[in-house]
Amino acid sequence: MRNPQLNEKGDLQHLLNVEGLPREHLVRILDTAASFVGVTERDVKKVPLLRGKSVFNLFFEPSTRTRTTFEIAAKRLSADVINLNISTSSQSKGETLLDTIDNLAAMHADMFVVRHAASGAAHLIARHVAPHHHVINAGDGRHAHPTQGLLDAYTIRHYKSDFSRLSVAIVGDILHSRVARSLIHALNILGTPDVRVIAPQTLLPTGVAQLGVRVFHNMNEGLRDVDVVVMLRLQNERMKGPLLPSAQEFFKCYGLTAEKLALAKPDAIVMHPGPMNRGVEIDSSVADGGQAVILPQVTFGIAVRMAVMSILGGGS
Repeated sequence: MRNPQLNEKGDLQHLLNVEGLPREHLVRILDTAASFVGVTERDVKKVPLLRGKSVFNLFFEPSTRTRTTFEIAAKRLSADVINLNISTSSQSKGETLLDTIDNLAAMHADMFVVRHAASGAAHLIARHVAPHHHVINAGDGRHAHPTQGLLDAYTIRHYKSDFSRLSVAIVGDILHSRVARSLIHALNILGTPDVRVIAPQTLLPTGVAQLGVRVFHNMNEGLRDVDVVVMLRLQNERMKGPLLPSAQEFFKCYGLTAEKLALAKPDAIVMHPGPMNRGVEIDSSVADGGQAVILPQVTFGIAVRMAVMSILGGGS
């Protein structure tokens, strides 16, 4: 069965999920992103690769950071960007998702960037659109957030170079995190030998070890000698029922403090996909400290999203 993200030639047609992507496609995205990082430092921060193309940002779920970085990335590629205000769109008047897509396609859209609360929404759109359209999943339910997973992988490669020697710990709300799933798949595909998840049992999905990770419930044990620490936000908006005693108790057991970070390697980096809750999953002294690379992640995110869009749109 053909990978739905690839066309008949084996080229990338859509980016829906990191899982199942051949390693060479991930490496190409990371290599292409590296070539775009310097664009942000120019006086004129534009390249003409998507001139004449139309990119529609369809965010059925709120997100300032992701939507903004996609918009910046598309504009730096010289594309025309249309941000659809979903709250006042035809969706709120009863129009189906695919009818909305058909109407936008009739306006000569080339690329759809889709964020949706329902898992599989981007896949549904990708199966529906014509072959000359491209779909990028900007987050669907608990399922996947491939560009975030890729920008996290890019950040790790930027600071640590060789995935084959790394220990990476992902800490916090694994259960609700599409970011964690996408990063775990990326790290496994790129050959990371030791991927750990650290969380209370209530915030771990069933069968998480089958994703190719080592599971820890104790922060001190899980952080020992790691090269990378990725902290996750507690996604209270997705939680049903009391999964934790309190935010204070969570911070006591699983919040990243300078004392806990000292258990990692001395040159370990600290990452966070944002938005960041200080005093819940991370202490301010760590978030603002010398080992944190949280703001560079945001900068790299623009380059990674430029890379994905340029690869998808370059051949259409």
